[in-house]
Parts: sequence; structure tokens; C-alpha cells
Amino acid sequence: MIRLLFLMMGLFGSMAHADGLMEPQGPVVLTVFGNITHTNGDGVAEFDRDMLAALVQRTTTASTPWFDEPRDFTGPLATAILDAVGAQGSMMRVIALNDYAASVPIDDAHNFPIVFATHLDGNVMSVRDKGPLFLIYPFDEYPELFNEIYFGRSVWQIAQIEVVE
Repeated sequence: MIRLLFLMMGLFGSMAHADGLMEPQGPVVLTVFGNITHTNGDGVAEFDRDMLAALVQRTTTASTPWFDEPRDFTGPLATAILDAVGAQGSMMRVIALNDYAASVPIDDAHNFPIVFATHLDGNVMSVRDKGPLFLIYPFDEYPELFNEIYFGRSVWQIAQIEVVE
């Protein structure tokens, strides 16, 4: 019994990093860097799909300019990701796979339930379908967000978040 306990402690100890974030066990789909205090790599916090799924999730049904009808977007809340990495800034620079980037005030995450969607209508988002992550505002719940400012912040094919300022 004691051997099993030590074996389990060794296994879980090797999965956790000194800063408290688990290390990804699958392919990395999101890297967060910049002004963060919790890392699992050299100054970065890397997340695989399972790590993102373990964070507080939300489904937002939203009409968007990119789809003909309202769709269900599910994924971790922006605040859950920011809390997980110990974000210490006022802005997120959200960067897509093609290097498109948008500056998103961190206050947006505190004022609205923004989702980093990993699923569209219950299906995992592939790169072809604007995945692996798509920043979605609750456009239908807050009609004042349905404008070019927030559309420009709604980055898809997200690969990185830089916490700045």
C-alpha cells in the first residue's frame, strides 16, 4: 500500500510543474506568455485540449457575422484561462495561427462571459472550422457588442495569448 502511494505521488509529481500548472499530455493547442505567474515551461503556460476542458466551461449561443444562424460555442471562460496562468496585465494580445492578432482588454473578460470556444455545436473545432480556439463574445446576450470593435477582437484559429501591460 505504501509503495502504491509513493508510486502515485511520483507520477503526479512529474505531471505538475513547480508553478502549479500541469504539463500538457497531448498536443499543445494554446500557449500563454507575457505577464503571467503560473507556467509549465520556460516562461510560458502551455495547454492541451484536456487541460482547457478542465477549466470552467460555458456554452454561448450567439449570432455572428461568420455564420448564417446562431451557433453554440463551448469552451473555457477567458477568466478561467487568465486565472490559471496568473495573468498580471490589462490587455491580451490574441494571436492566430496565421499571425493575425487583436488586442483585447482584460476588462472585457471581467465584464462579459467571453469564451475561448473549443467546440462548435458540440463538435471539436478543427483549424478548418475556425479552431482550435475561437474567442466569442456573448453577442446575443449583450446586443451592444454586435459591432466591428468586438468582431475585430473575435479572433479564430487562436494559437497564443500574450498578456501585456
